[in-house]
Amino acid sequence: MARPEEMYQCQGPASCGYIYNPDRGDKKRKIPKGTAFADLPEDWTCPSCGMSKKNFKPLAGPGSVMEAQQQ
Repeated sequence: MARPEEMYQCQGPASCGYIYNPDRGDKKRKIPKGTAFADLPEDWTCPSCGMSKKNFKPLAGPGSVMEAQQQ
């Protein structure tokens, strides 16, 4: 089971809130289960809103969504 720091949430202007979970991968983009976010291709985009990989933040840990909410 993936830990929050292994999951990433879309934080683009559209704020769709999609969460990439490595336990699930991304069927739409043919990313297999078990693929870490860091191992996604650089041209990978959010399957919900199309934002680029750089618009994602980890759910926990340094630079995370949780850290930003606590400030």
